[in-house]
Amino acid sequence: MKRLWDISPLVAPDAPIFPGDEPYALRWTARLSPDCPVNLSALSMSPHVGAHADAPLHYADGVASAAEVDLHPYLGPCRVIHAIGCGALIRIEHLAHAAADLPERVLVRCMQRADTVWNPNFTAYAPETVAWLAERGVRLIGLDTPSVDPASSKTLDSHQQLLRLDLRVLENLVLDDVPEGDYELIALPLKLAGACASPVRAVLRSL
Repeated sequence: MKRLWDISPLVAPDAPIFPGDEPYALRWTARLSPDCPVNLSALSMSPHVGAHADAPLHYADGVASAAEVDLHPYLGPCRVIHAIGCGALIRIEHLAHAAADLPERVLVRCMQRADTVWNPNFTAYAPETVAWLAERGVRLIGLDTPSVDPASSKTLDSHQQLLRLDLRVLENLVLDDVPEGDYELIALPLKLAGACASPVRAVLRSL
């Protein structure tokens, strides 16, 4: 059987989130009892908690929501490239060693261990790296930190590159145990009407 790597963090009340985001919360609306045959729960959370796919609507108006994005970029051949300890930004030189015959999906492992508490000093993508990947046919990029832009950014230059180049993105992945190499990615967003992002259960499968 093909091996699966679950690259999604646990979604829980203490999951690290951007300051101001809505944390995950669960409440019970019904519980098993002599008068009730089921447990029923209700959830509230930002769609950016845990592993998630930003929709273009997250960084522009009048563009696709999570329910409207093409699903093709989120499913198919993928390369995991290690750039562990590369610093504040993923630059072209951090990826060049694995750039031959890139598939349409590239995930970058920046960390030995994904953060389990909020850390504003995470690694993001340099915008020129996003453009360089797009020039090589990449349609989706991802990483094991909260955002493709630094936490302090007000211009979101890498997100704007995604918009300009029509790329998709996965953030908050867990690549701790994933060797560098090629896989099949499965990380479909939910069909959430009007949402700026969607949680995903991201997995990699051996080829």
